[in-house]
Amino acid sequence: MKKVIIAEKPSVAKNIADAYNIKIRKDGYFEGDDYLVTWAFGHLFQLFDAKDYDENMKGWRMEKFPFIPEEFKYKVKCDNVNRSVTDKGAEKQINIIKTLIDRDDVDGVISATDQDREGELISLEVFMYLNQNKPIYRLLLNEWTPDEVKKGMNNLKENIEMKSLQDAGISRQWADWIIGINLTSVATLRYGGTGKERKMINIGRVLLPTLKIIYDRDKEIENFKASTYYKLLATFKTKNNEEFEGTYYNENNNEKFEDKKVVEELKKQLKDKQGEIVEKQVEKKREYAPLLFNLSNLQGYITSKYKGWTSDKVLKVAQSLYEKKFTTYPRTGSVALDESLKDKTRKVLETVKKGLPYEDQIKFVDNKRIFDNSKVESHRAITPTYIRPTGLSKDEEIVYNAIKNRFIMQFMPIAEFEETKLTVKVHDENFKGTFTAKGRVQRVEGWRVVEKIETKDTILPFVSEKEMVQVIDGKVNTVTKKPPKLHNEKTLLRVMETCGKSFKDEEDSPEMMQAILSGFSIGTPATRAETIKKLKDTGYIKSKGKSLTCTDLGRTLVEICPVKELLDLEYTGRLEKTLSDIEKGKFKKDDFLAMIKDFTVEAVDDIERGKIDIF
Repeated sequence: MKKVIIAEKPSVAKNIADAYNIKIRKDGYFEGDDYLVTWAFGHLFQLFDAKDYDENMKGWRMEKFPFIPEEFKYKVKCDNVNRSVTDKGAEKQINIIKTLIDRDDVDGVISATDQDREGELISLEVFMYLNQNKPIYRLLLNEWTPDEVKKGMNNLKENIEMKSLQDAGISRQWADWIIGINLTSVATLRYGGTGKERKMINIGRVLLPTLKIIYDRDKEIENFKASTYYKLLATFKTKNNEEFEGTYYNENNNEKFEDKKVVEELKKQLKDKQGEIVEKQVEKKREYAPLLFNLSNLQGYITSKYKGWTSDKVLKVAQSLYEKKFTTYPRTGSVALDESLKDKTRKVLETVKKGLPYEDQIKFVDNKRIFDNSKVESHRAITPTYIRPTGLSKDEEIVYNAIKNRFIMQFMPIAEFEETKLTVKVHDENFKGTFTAKGRVQRVEGWRVVEKIETKDTILPFVSEKEMVQVIDGKVNTVTKKPPKLHNEKTLLRVMETCGKSFKDEEDSPEMMQAILSGFSIGTPATRAETIKKLKDTGYIKSKGKSLTCTDLGRTLVEICPVKELLDLEYTGRLEKTLSDIEKGKFKKDDFLAMIKDFTVEAVDDIERGKIDIF
């Protein structure tokens, strides 16, 4: 007897077939002795439109909303170009899948879609639509290498064990339908104008709070009031004729002066003065490599470093590398690896380090920065696999090398440097404070050599305490406080990932990790790039170089939207956290959907009572 394996895409089906050396390809599937390997094209189905439930919903009339079906139904997805007809390719593939499952020599089905909410939903839609009753199993993998495929096939789960993940996927899908259909419809009717001039006003659970992040930064810049202060700097010369610069701090340890005349007068007093090194502090410091990439960090790194890249593009390229077996699953929020992967990681490291100019510096280590189960949820950090890539496109090279380099950095020496602080006292009654000079010397490059990361460190001359130095020059620097910068995709992704919470600067701070792993965020690693793209496509935001800013439409929408919860990061974060809790079996799907329905009914009423037109 045989089993039908359903992959998410044809390329993944081929990976499975290759693992079992299945060479026979037929129309829509591969056939082997033990397995029939077929595929979906992502989602083959979509939810009914409102008009599919009720013909009367075709017209645009306010009194028809809120509209919430008693039972959600699915249909074969529509054609991308002509939404009024069924996608013929999807319809054909569904029939192929059904024919395979119905074969007399088939005694079970294996779902091999991606190991996340959407992957689970893709296969669940197929099973619900076909209503088949043969046993269903689940293949769970983080990479599509032959070894992992076979290992996963030997450790199949019963599909029923995935119910919590299925419930989370359905809850997300139905909630977005309820909110999107109802609020987009009534917002368009209320604010989008009339007749042929009417414009669609897209409202979404994740769309609007993300727009609000960009709006808030725009307003912050708009309302910014510039302020100016002055600093006094002195150039000192040592007995060996080496120079260094120090900044003056007054008796209150403040280097900022509001009155320029005061600073200019101090500058005059510096002429022909001597200073004494009253304190010299040398501190040895260590700098760890940045943690392994999760999707948001990878997107932020690439979009900030390379021109013309978007987070959506990074995801597509990372997905391609994953499907080609060169990297692990990309849609992850984790920055560490499972502790069970130490031996496997060692083998991958031996493969990817071969031939590198710093190969002898790369040594496998076992520490909590790399292997930590508490920092892994569902999917581990993105890493290379043991398969060395060939035939990569230029875009694939960029993303692969970023992932590979970040992986290698974990096993390189820690960077070490010395930080020196000199305190200089000018012996003059006018100078009640001291001058401070800071510099740093890199002693061990360590992981920095991987990407040739250079520092712009100030190198200070060698001096001793109580040594006298000569003042040779003074200058006044004018410092104007600059407004905050516009958001770019890197900074926007960070705010979405942490729901606007302020954490330490380090992207691996415990607080940040806890927020990310708890699910308290806007969207998921899989959907954030899509949200940013949709904001651009709907005309709510626009790009200015690498920066993002609101359009007039986006700004107006934020300002007139009567449903403030839709703009509230906290509210959206709680919804996403609830979906995460459903996934973990801590919250019930029905309770979540009841909450969404109540919210939608109230929101529709709020919008219906709105009086402002955008157009």
